Amino acid sequence: MTASASLPNCISDWLKRPDLRIVPAFSLPEDRLNMAASVRCFLRSGKNAVSTLGQRGFHKSAPASAQMMVRDALNQAMDEELERDERVFLLGEEVAQYDGAYKVSRGLWKKYGDKRIIDTPITEMGFTGIAVGAAMAGLRPICEFMTFNFSMQAIDQVINSAAKTCYMSAGRQSVPIVFRGPNGASAGVAAQHSQCFAAWYAHCPGLKVVSPWSAEDAKGLLKSAIRDDNPVVFLENELMYGVPFEMSEESQSKDFTIPIGKAKVERQGTHVTVVTHSRYVSHCLDAAAVLAKEGIECEVINLRTIRPLDVETIEASVMKTSHLVTVEGGWPQFGVGAEICAMVMEGPAFNFLDAPATRVTGVDIPMPYAKILEDNSLPQIKDIIASIKKTLNV
Repeated sequence: MTASASLPNCISDWLKRPDLRIVPAFSLPEDRLNMAASVRCFLRSGKNAVSTLGQRGFHKSAPASAQMMVRDALNQAMDEELERDERVFLLGEEVAQYDGAYKVSRGLWKKYGDKRIIDTPITEMGFTGIAVGAAMAGLRPICEFMTFNFSMQAIDQVINSAAKTCYMSAGRQSVPIVFRGPNGASAGVAAQHSQCFAAWYAHCPGLKVVSPWSAEDAKGLLKSAIRDDNPVVFLENELMYGVPFEMSEESQSKDFTIPIGKAKVERQGTHVTVVTHSRYVSHCLDAAAVLAKEGIECEVINLRTIRPLDVETIEASVMKTSHLVTVEGGWPQFGVGAEICAMVMEGPAFNFLDAPATRVTGVDIPMPYAKILEDNSLPQIKDIIASIKKTLNV
């Protein structure tokens, strides 16, 4: 058989490679048309294509990682858990036929139908109460808030009904429910749509509070949250939905989970411990990269979970670096950073500190609408760098 005759088979074999099949769920038809057009163009190139193939063989080993956006990781986690456990269902505003306000639930309604993916009226108090009741009856609801700012409409159901029932029933009545949706500041949505609720919900015993950063965090933690027998507040970030991350080979498995309550050291360092969560992990890593050029090595801890807080990981890092900076987008008073500083002060790591701990937070005002004021109301990379240098006295 000639080289030109074997070319279509070669292309066909290549397109069947496992690494080329790792694409986000529910890929658009246009993508497939574009791929087909590219193959036809390649085949029409004739001898040049054969020559290229002869000079350069295809890499045949499967990749160790693949890129995935945060919204697709959340989608995949829900899809796998819906398939795994028939008690799991999703409800919220526009989650079904519209595929979700942020397309996180894209394709799930078509796959699982009206009984598992439920569009609700605009009444957080109502559908949150339905979800909590369903959890008490033995189902495992995922209750989506279009933004956690709207969860204030249902805070009685979240706190008094979901969080306290297990304790008040002496452990006889569990409430396995996930409250999820975007949390914290987005862009240009002003004061009533920009609050961070990490400290609000972490204040309440009976709740677990999760705040993922990467796609791997999002998938592994959401699967753990859905399987947990306790109510879990799952705080996403709207500005992170479209950000792609590398997904390890392990995280692509349907069995992949991340334990709730365990932080992750994203960057090793020796001079200062920087503790943060959600979107600000990116800011801290960027600040650490800048400071590394000046000889300052920052250890960046991604909390992943706000309650229960992984105090052991924080203390171990502070004992190594002797300096602590916390970074968050929420308000300063009674915030996540304030709790971390108090825990360090009350624990064994306090004696290792060479300087007072420093907090970087949002400004203590309602979020302004104007972009320049909004930017100055939230922690920026320059603010993190300045705080680290102040802590290190450099």
